[in-house]
Amino acid sequence: MKNDHDASGGTADGRTRDRVVRRLLEGGSATAAELSRQLGVSPAGIRRHLDAMVSDGYITPIETRPRGPRGRGRPAKCYALTEAGHEAGPSAYSDLAAGALRFLAEVVGPSAVSQFADSRAADLERRVRSAVVAADPADRPAALAEAMTAAGYTASVSELPTGLQICQHHCPVQFVAERFPALCDAETAALSRVLDTHVQRLATIAHGDGVCTTHIPAGSPAAPDGAAASPPASPNCPPSPSSEGSAS
Repeated sequence: MKNDHDASGGTADGRTRDRVVRRLLEGGSATAAELSRQLGVSPAGIRRHLDAMVSDGYITPIETRPRGPRGRGRPAKCYALTEAGHEAGPSAYSDLAAGALRFLAEVVGPSAVSQFADSRAADLERRVRSAVVAADPADRPAALAEAMTAAGYTASVSELPTGLQICQHHCPVQFVAERFPALCDAETAALSRVLDTHVQRLATIAHGDGVCTTHIPAGSPAAPDGAAASPPASPNCPPSPSSEGSAS
């Protein structure tokens, strides 16, 4: 019996799409029916995931002739990974990166991993800073989200009574950050520097959450005026902008 929980939002969405990527990495291509059966996700649920992944540019539909001696019949729609899908998915590169950082920590020490994380975060900061600085103060969180989306993070902004939240729906280094949280800590510090205000990371994909969520408190230069308040106990982010409207 198929489990529609995998087609719900949040962490389950990300994990189901990771499983789709793994299946396509292993098999090269597959139809929606094959993925539904192999992953135990309902036909409607798998179509929703596939539509979102096509919109994100991670997979692409291709047509193949049915298997058989003569190859007749209507072409079947299969799905295959794009170049972006191969880069974003779990692969030997992720294992290699994690192994390299583990070796660095063992040979040089944990501080070397922190220095690497700081260097990577500084690179992200350089890539987004000009777009953020050019925007009016009130528009800087949105400018940051747009710049991060261009950098591969699929980011958006959500407004709350307590301030704003930057919601990152994709993490390019998820499988490495699961083992080395210093990457997430350094990224949070970089966002704080770019916005020139205190921010607080509420959730991370690497920790198993559905999105990486960074809270910007009300009353800060980058958030609407108002009395500062405690951030929500759990992140409150809308669905990925590229997947809205794709549910069956």
